[in-house]
Amino acid sequence: MGVGGEEVEGTGYSRLTGLIYIFNLIVGTGALTLPAAFRDAGYVLATILLVLLAFMSYLTATFVIESMAAANALLRWRRVQRQKRGGDEVLRRALTSRPLATPLGSPVRRGGGGGEGEREPLVSGEEEERSGRRGYEITEITEMGRMASLFFNRWGRNLFYVCLVIYLYGDLAIYGAAVAKSVRDVSCSHSSNSTNVTDASPCWSGGTTRLQAYRIILAIFTLTIGQFVFCNVTKTKYLQVMTTVMRWKAFLVMVVLAGITLSGGSPASPPPTRVAGLPNLFGVCVYSFMCHHSLPSLVTPISTKRRLHPLILADYLLILCFYFLLAFTGIFAFTDINDLYTLNFPPSSSDSWLLYYLHMFLSLFPVFTLSTNFPIIAITLSNNLKAMFLTEGRRYSYFTRTFLFPLLALAPPTAVAMATHSLEFLVGITGSYAGAGIQYVVPAALVYQARRQTRAAIGVGVTNQHRSPFSSDWWVWFVQVWAATCIVFVTWNHCSAALGG
Repeated sequence: MGVGGEEVEGTGYSRLTGLIYIFNLIVGTGALTLPAAFRDAGYVLATILLVLLAFMSYLTATFVIESMAAANALLRWRRVQRQKRGGDEVLRRALTSRPLATPLGSPVRRGGGGGEGEREPLVSGEEEERSGRRGYEITEITEMGRMASLFFNRWGRNLFYVCLVIYLYGDLAIYGAAVAKSVRDVSCSHSSNSTNVTDASPCWSGGTTRLQAYRIILAIFTLTIGQFVFCNVTKTKYLQVMTTVMRWKAFLVMVVLAGITLSGGSPASPPPTRVAGLPNLFGVCVYSFMCHHSLPSLVTPISTKRRLHPLILADYLLILCFYFLLAFTGIFAFTDINDLYTLNFPPSSSDSWLLYYLHMFLSLFPVFTLSTNFPIIAITLSNNLKAMFLTEGRRYSYFTRTFLFPLLALAPPTAVAMATHSLEFLVGITGSYAGAGIQYVVPAALVYQARRQTRAAIGVGVTNQHRSPFSSDWWVWFVQVWAATCIVFVTWNHCSAALGG
């Protein structure tokens, strides 16, 4: 993640590299829960909703990019205005202290030298106009938190941080549950039929059940990997490359193995429509297209930013095709689909050595990838909690800064993961509420305020070259109404299911 205020112009990467990074960011844990959610909602309804949510995610991604350009313009414009005020102050002092012998029409010199270049004003009209033209170029990383501080009032900033913190808490609970389930299923016996396995089924010797084993593994994971939250851990380039290669390998292997299963027997018969499964599918789809909180760090270093919106649209279309391939091969190849799709490929002693290796790799895939991301997400959460609750400039104890907030980042998601290991439920809740806020509400509010504030400060004479194709304010209100409607629908369905149960 980039640091707000960091200039990256001239040190970036190509557009293709940036789109690969965005693809890898979007295609993550949410994709592993997509086949089960697809089956639960029915493939016809799921197809319609997935296409619709992909469009909505792309729409708000263009809002984020426009807001980034507006934030760069506003920050650059304010710097120019500060230089002008400084120049006016120098001119005022020079005029009041000018010797009487100096002709009134003579230019005022800057500094103490006598060079001809010092006769020019601090900020010329040409320089100001050129700054206005360059203002909307995205050269400075402006994270969503910084844009919220720039465009929102205090209440808006606080609501943004609350939404982001809840989303990160859900992320950590999902990561912990996915890792613990994966290790539990590999370490427990696979001799029994998968349809007869429950949480009360035996796992290890000594009468340990599968639920107890899951909680033991989750506790060990939190105590080992979680300790890095107390350090200043950052991702390395090589770790990112390794994780990316493993992710591509895992998804391609799952598609190929599901295709082999599908070609070797009669396909399953998933339902075409099932309205009861729509709430979880909505949350899973929102979570599966989430990239908005990291777009500033990924888009800003792109060296050539011409036609960003069509390129990102191509990325979304590729991801949509990939999701359809993963989901449709899964729902027609397997009658029963685990909420973590990799668990549909358990290793067996009857497998050939190649098949056993592939099944073992898929079973442990979430452990490898999510374990590397867990400390980073937890540190990000800890830093955002500090930004919410600690007053800038005030001194706090070493325990508060170093231990209290990392503990606050670790304890709640671990407790949630201990209480439930249903990844489909966790992803659905995280995506339906906090995810909808980060993906819909915040980008729409940001772009609305950004347009108003840049229009008031800079004027309408300079065009934002990164303006969203959905430039009408009606699109902003449509996104907000869409988000509110979806959240009400999801809440109503969850309440109905709870009362019915």
